[in-house]
Amino acid sequence: MYILWILLFYLFLYLIRVIMGPSIWDRLLGMNLISVKIILIIIVFASINNTAYILDFAIIYTLFGFIGVIFTANFLLERVKERGR
Repeated sequence: MYILWILLFYLFLYLIRVIMGPSIWDRLLGMNLISVKIILIIIVFASINNTAYILDFAIIYTLFGFIGVIFTANFLLERVKERGR
């Protein structure tokens, strides 16, 4: 049970990184780390409650998080390239 509190503490630290990040890439990395911590929280919660069907939500969230980070990074990269022209 204590592991959930530790994960929530790190989630809060990454949220601070997203808010105070000096660059947009730091914020993107912080959002990716928040996504990973949420996935870990889902997995630990499913393990504590002995409910395997919740792991399906973790897998779906992982796929959406990965696709979201790829699309956001691609969008930001194109925006930086346009400013350089």
